[in-house]
Amino acid sequence: MTTEQYLQMSALELGKAIREGQTTSPEVVEAFYKQIEKTDKTYSCFISLTKALAIEKAKEVQARINAGEFISDVAGVPIALKDNICTKGQRTTCASKMLDNFTPPYSATVYRKLEDSGMILVGKLNMDEFAMGSTTETSYFGVTKNPWDIKRVPGGSSGGSAAAVAARQVPAALGSDTGGSIRQPASYCGVSGVKPTYGTVSRFGVVAFASSLDQVGPIAGDIYDCAAVLNIISGKDEKDQTSVETKPIDIDKARSTDPKTLRIGVPREYFGAGIEPDVADAVRKAIDIYRQLGAQVEEFDLPIVEYAVPTYCIISAAEACSNLARFDGVKYGYRSPEATDLIDLYIRSRSEGFGMEVKRRIMLGNFVLSSGYYDAYYRKALQAKGLIKKAFDEAFGKYDVIVGPVAPTTAQRLGETLQDPLKMYLGDIYTVLINIVGLPAASIPCGFDKKGLPVGLQILAKHYDEQTLVGAAAIYQNHTAFHKQRPAEVIS
Repeated sequence: MTTEQYLQMSALELGKAIREGQTTSPEVVEAFYKQIEKTDKTYSCFISLTKALAIEKAKEVQARINAGEFISDVAGVPIALKDNICTKGQRTTCASKMLDNFTPPYSATVYRKLEDSGMILVGKLNMDEFAMGSTTETSYFGVTKNPWDIKRVPGGSSGGSAAAVAARQVPAALGSDTGGSIRQPASYCGVSGVKPTYGTVSRFGVVAFASSLDQVGPIAGDIYDCAAVLNIISGKDEKDQTSVETKPIDIDKARSTDPKTLRIGVPREYFGAGIEPDVADAVRKAIDIYRQLGAQVEEFDLPIVEYAVPTYCIISAAEACSNLARFDGVKYGYRSPEATDLIDLYIRSRSEGFGMEVKRRIMLGNFVLSSGYYDAYYRKALQAKGLIKKAFDEAFGKYDVIVGPVAPTTAQRLGETLQDPLKMYLGDIYTVLINIVGLPAASIPCGFDKKGLPVGLQILAKHYDEQTLVGAAAIYQNHTAFHKQRPAEVIS
């Protein structure tokens, strides 16, 4: 098989080819490293690579497969991790100067599960610093470019993960989603991504941004690869008491989901002011396909959308300032060489180690938690969270899934929103609600705008109903080919 053939195969197809002896894991891993070496100078998806370790692991997995051992459907297949996921003995930076040389003494549960499944880690991916951003422009290690147009952002904060999959540098990757950070970059880069129900995947070993919102999930070329990876990383973990045991997704059942059994709700507010006409058109055409296939589609009012961004910003900033208090220049992380005493050490280390967006959110978090403002802001945000949950509970009493756009626009030009934080935050208006109440959601490709940039369709399901979520996505994927399209320059 040729390198080009490998790059055009899904993770499940690669796993099958390795099991059936059509190729070997070391050959597949080498092919993807060739693609990384060929393209990453252009796209800057990776912060670090682990080639020597990857080749060694691939040989070990191949030996087990040759011995007749079934490890998993994706054994021997390459994968990469967002660089806020700890990997023992390998640098984990969160794309920050603060953790530039941090090497964890342990691995995140999700990485250990991937290792046990036989997937091969090829490297750590770029991201917005400490996952704070929507463009992957706040990284200390430079900007990742969108493979569809290198003058545009890949989205964020998991922009490196989505761009690497779009550029076929890896067939699948892990990202983390605090307010849309899997779904929005998946939409911008024309790939698929799943944000699981909160608690489905262990957060142990994942550097926290906002603990009640963060969730790790897969990004891949299609929804079936996402489901296969999600099955591996899901489940109860004794090291994370917020995690729960869940049933694996039946991928074969999802493939044959009957659209006539599906009740779909479409919030009218998702198509109000601010959404680009091309995005609205692509999403409405996707909804029409469901209708033509026999699904019951109905528009409904979801006025709570108005409070999505302020509620998210207050809660996430409050939790971020608490979580990032541990980075003080004493135990690990960046330590300023100019400090003269302990207080000066704290001030200099944090001032020099954190970037502007991280500092902005720390300051906002401290403000909303401070005496005199706690009741006015943070307590009200928690009350709004309760109202948001109630609104979704009522909606899911009528519908199996809710669909709409992932983002109001396609990928912006580099630098367009970096100096306008409010514009960047408002770009998450359709995604943050899901994190506030912990629902599962997916982004799948559903078309292109007039500039040739990808548009994503967002699908939401009830808590712990990833089976219906994947099934609904599979219906659309089975009747369209947007998930198969790749940037022209990626495979040539």
